[in-house]
Amino acid sequence: MSELIYRNESYEIIGICMRVHSELGAGFLEIVYKDALEYEFRKANILFEREKKYEVNYRGIILPHSFYADFVIQQKIILEVKAVKKIVNAHISQSINYLKVSNNKLALLVNFGEPSFFYKRIIY
Repeated sequence: MSELIYRNESYEIIGICMRVHSELGAGFLEIVYKDALEYEFRKANILFEREKKYEVNYRGIILPHSFYADFVIQQKIILEVKAVKKIVNAHISQSINYLKVSNNKLALLVNFGEPSFFYKRIIY
């Protein structure tokens, strides 16, 4: 069996997300969960960038619209935060595209909108 990429880092990130969900529950806007996560990452001394801008290169030109990753943890893991009723394939596709543009290998897609915390590891 192959080893999980960034296993320890992802467990720590998911643990923090679970703590935030446990404390706040479902029903808040996405921004509230992001604020709580930022607080927890700072408290845990985890290196992160919030709303990191990535440009999209298409056939050698930079397109006018960029995307902003919710969080980039330790310069290698994208954390995509949702607060929706249910994760759908479009959310997964979005995370895959973020990985392509950022050249990162792992995205963690988390959803605070469901009664039970949900996450998915996405490898590219």
